[in-house]
Amino acid sequence: MKHLSALLLTFALLIPGIVTAEKQPASSLTPEQLAEFQRLLPGVELTPELVRMMTDISLNADMPVNERLKAIAKLSGIDKLPEGQRLRRVICIWDIVGRAGPIFGAAMEARAQALEFGVELEMVPYTNETVMVEEFKAGRCDAALMSGLRARQFNKYTGSIDAIGALPDRDHLHTLFQVITNPRTANKMVQGEYVVLGVFPAGAAYVFVNDRSINTLSKAAGKKVAVLEYDPMQAKMIAGVGATPVSTDITRAPGMFNNGVVDILPAPLLAYEILELYKGMTPNGGIINYPLAQITMQLIGRLDKFPNEAAQLIREAAFEQYPRVIELISREEVKIPEKWWIAIPKEDMQEYSNMMQQARISLRDMDYYDAEMLTLQRRIRCKYSPERGECVNPVE
Repeated sequence: MKHLSALLLTFALLIPGIVTAEKQPASSLTPEQLAEFQRLLPGVELTPELVRMMTDISLNADMPVNERLKAIAKLSGIDKLPEGQRLRRVICIWDIVGRAGPIFGAAMEARAQALEFGVELEMVPYTNETVMVEEFKAGRCDAALMSGLRARQFNKYTGSIDAIGALPDRDHLHTLFQVITNPRTANKMVQGEYVVLGVFPAGAAYVFVNDRSINTLSKAAGKKVAVLEYDPMQAKMIAGVGATPVSTDITRAPGMFNNGVVDILPAPLLAYEILELYKGMTPNGGIINYPLAQITMQLIGRLDKFPNEAAQLIREAAFEQYPRVIELISREEVKIPEKWWIAIPKEDMQEYSNMMQQARISLRDMDYYDAEMLTLQRRIRCKYSPERGECVNPVE
């Protein structure tokens, strides 16, 4: 997130039709496109040659994205715009801690950097993801950073990345990110009036329990499990294994676990310290050592504000930050004491895997998960473990 400003700089420089896969010449721009581009660059003599040079830079995959953006800013002169002429965008940020949280802190660093380029970003923090998403839908945010689970309503393809059991570890996730940031998948990043601007890793989700004897599916029967109220499919899956779903939201769920209202809480490892989940596990609980899913955060924008041609460059820049984000996540995850980990019987691991696969297939058939994304994830699993049975007889 630290380089979000550099990503957003693109919005000021590229409008629909200026950059295309065919690399169209400046002479093909319509008068309306030229007028809009000129409006964004007051005081700059906009010549066909200047537009062509900026287009060439934006499409130069041999240059790091941040360097491309800096070069475009220098060529266009947008970094010298007076304050009253800066491009302005409202970016809504979900951080469960609010203004003091790490996600919003990184966003504010990005805002300071954006000012140097003549881009005015208004970063608005939200502790309630539900409220933020409704504000975004209402048009009060030009873009919003949210969980992958929430992002599914704006783009089912990327919203299915978090599918249960689909990506066993970070190597699988990294390979998937390489695929979805390739220009060949750019058309999948647009759904209706929304466009995916970036997908970021948020760590793996695990099952936190208040009783470490709950280390098999059968032992979860009769236990109370926190499920997200906006996602009824979670409740169906939990009921399917004989447990009792308790509807809640991300804000209230940790407190319910810590206070003993629910026995089981699926959550990313990042939540352990920041949400004090050790309170709910004390004295006899733990974390089942089997990842449920690889969780993401996704930046979704309004297509009328952020054309997909510009969004492609932004997605590439987001992927460049992958190693740094993983490093930050790892730094937090290693804080979890070894005593909390609960090993599950090896013979039960296949049962978990089969259950998750059946859940994915059922949810795909119900049009909840995107079939193309599930197929991509299966191919990635087979790339790393070709001996898997699904590689011979694929069902996803």
